[in-house]
Amino acid sequence: MDGKNIEQKMFDEAVKLINKRYPKGWGGAGVIRTEDGMYFTSVYLEAMADVSLCIETGAMCEAHKHDTRVTHSLCVVRNDENSKYEILTPCGVCQERLRFWGNNVMVGVTTPDNTIKFVSLAELQPYHWTTSMPVESLENYDYFQNKKLRS
Repeated sequence: MDGKNIEQKMFDEAVKLINKRYPKGWGGAGVIRTEDGMYFTSVYLEAMADVSLCIETGAMCEAHKHDTRVTHSLCVVRNDENSKYEILTPCGVCQERLRFWGNNVMVGVTTPDNTIKFVSLAELQPYHWTTSMPVESLENYDYFQNKKLRS
């Protein structure tokens, strides 16, 4: 990996994609890292009738397609080509999507000083609805259990 930590590498990949895909105006990119060290990127899919997809959804789908566990997720945006890049905490829907891979997935979060900070989904969602259920009942939702079911 070139000496950078995972989080900085993800941020740099997002900025690179934003600059390429959106040279002018607003821009956003999502980056997913997997347990086997792959990085997948994606952009916002704007569609009519409120069926748009979040910035990081495409990258999540790529990880799922490659049947590999997600370890990190990051969403970066800028208002225009002269604006600073900002990290967005994943929306509630994306938090639910990421929980497919367990509550230890690390996600980039918005901070007052715009620093690169990652927390686990468990830390982000201490009151997630699954905390009301016995762990055994969640086994079918866990990535590793799903891999066992497919084997």
